Amino acid sequence: MLHDPNRVYVFDTTLRDGEQVPGCQLTTPEKIEIAKELELLGVDIIEAGFPVSSPGDFQSVVEISKAVKEPTVCALTRANKGDIDAAVASLQYAKRPRIHTGIGSSDMHIKHKFNSTREEILERAVEAVKYAKKSVEDIEFYAEDAGRADVVYLAQMVEAVIAAGATVVNIPDTNGYCLPDQYGAKIKFLKENVKNIDQAIISVHCHNDLGLATANSIAGLQNGARQIEGTINGIGERAGNTSIEEVVMILKTHQTLGLHTQIDSKRFYELSQMIRTQMRMPVQPNKAIVGANAFAHSSGIHQDGFLKMRENYEIIRPEDVGFPSATIVLTARSGRHALKFHLERLGYTLDKEELAFVYNNFLTLADSKLDINDQDLQSLMVHRLVKN
Repeated sequence: MLHDPNRVYVFDTTLRDGEQVPGCQLTTPEKIEIAKELELLGVDIIEAGFPVSSPGDFQSVVEISKAVKEPTVCALTRANKGDIDAAVASLQYAKRPRIHTGIGSSDMHIKHKFNSTREEILERAVEAVKYAKKSVEDIEFYAEDAGRADVVYLAQMVEAVIAAGATVVNIPDTNGYCLPDQYGAKIKFLKENVKNIDQAIISVHCHNDLGLATANSIAGLQNGARQIEGTINGIGERAGNTSIEEVVMILKTHQTLGLHTQIDSKRFYELSQMIRTQMRMPVQPNKAIVGANAFAHSSGIHQDGFLKMRENYEIIRPEDVGFPSATIVLTARSGRHALKFHLERLGYTLDKEELAFVYNNFLTLADSKLDINDQDLQSLMVHRLVKN
């Protein structure tokens, strides 16, 4: 089915799963603006919303379908006809429509969410796919809580929904429960034991409750999955989803994996800032790839190594993700090399003895002041001239 067996399809759910964060609801015009940026980024699928959930969500799917040309536009449903009918109606203008339907696959969900049996759930799963297939060709099925599902039953479910017409099977670690080796083994089991698995793409959708969403997604890709679902900045319910920017840059950095996406990574930082602003959701400074400190160096040892050769302490270039530039932050932990770098940037050339004198004054100042700026450095140099 795959033209390129090493291509990883990127499914963005920022506008659906990401928007489920309390206080992060977007208007339809805001969603359209973000969807257009996601198209420029190069995502393959945009999950535009859950149409049956509200008139606003329905309308957002309609308008996003009109606004983008290249990506597949996806609408989420539960495994029932009402949800699917709403999704079909919302996707009427989509150039490449997809319905994302599914049901719980773990015994926990089957017993305590649906008060049902494995057999009944399997029937409902197949019925939903067949019903959706009557209206839309591209059907993705999600086996909710697959991370905690019995793997033999999960394989049975996956085989049945592919036979019913599913083109993508999503194996979500809905609660962020799995360890990477466990999740990878689950994907591998499906690859090796579902007889029609070559007729569908396996997708990974991992949550970050234990901080393992990105690691689990990579483990899934290493074991045969070829679609990754996530959000910009890793936003999403509870502890969030897999960060798309992290997975993409892992694949770019570890080229021995032999996997690639169609993503223009230079757009990550700008889009991250847009999501942060519109969703009123701060990005933690130490967030990988797009955090304010992702390319900031403050330790003297690190600064010295970085200034000698960037690759000593940076495995990704800031420009590769659209980050303004790496920064050498001056603190009490900074060394002479970093101070010399900034003084030369300001036009000062010092010999070894002068640098030692200024550096001692710098350390005294840095102990009492959190951020050392250019004005502080100018003052240090004036003090040096007076002293001399």
